[in-house]
Amino acid sequence: MANQSDTQNIVKANADSIAQAASKAGKKGPAPVHLWNPQFCGDLDMRIARDGTWFYLGTPIGRHRLVKLFASVIRKDGDAYFLVTPVEKVGITVDDAPFVAVDFEVAGSGRDQVITFTTNVDDMVVAGPDFPIRVTRDEASGEPSPYVLVRANLEALIDRKSFYRLVDLGCHHKIEGKDWFGIWSGGEFFKVIASDELELDI
Repeated sequence: MANQSDTQNIVKANADSIAQAASKAGKKGPAPVHLWNPQFCGDLDMRIARDGTWFYLGTPIGRHRLVKLFASVIRKDGDAYFLVTPVEKVGITVDDAPFVAVDFEVAGSGRDQVITFTTNVDDMVVAGPDFPIRVTRDEASGEPSPYVLVRANLEALIDRKSFYRLVDLGCHHKIEGKDWFGIWSGGEFFKVIASDELELDI
């Protein structure tokens, strides 16, 4: 899901200014990036790997606080990802999803079950109608890739250990006459796989 189509249009000097602007704009939680419409400044040589590791100029960003600052000003427009401040907008590369759901807590059971995810950048989100879980499958291997919406149109890839735990919480539910295996949270049932295909996967 890269948006760095022009490798000559890479901005290498704005990471510090973006971090400073994010620090000023952010209070607790993400900044209001949906309200900011600065001029596009080009692509930044920054990449988020599928496992959630952030890279700048090819080197992993080791400071969690700095990663959280950048994550607080990320925005997705169409299929492209950007870091946005009141005065700058730069494109970045995202291999899969911008966040990773690394853990979750469960309250209740059955239809009353509530699942609260924690991401690698310390966001917390309660899965439900406003923050759905979805599962896609690789056409070749059939391997599932589960996601949960975190904010706006930004998702977190649910890591493998958490997905296996979710599967343990799953149950069967009929939707429009078809049996599905899935997960309840926040009063919503999220389909994982058709029940008649269950033995072939997961």
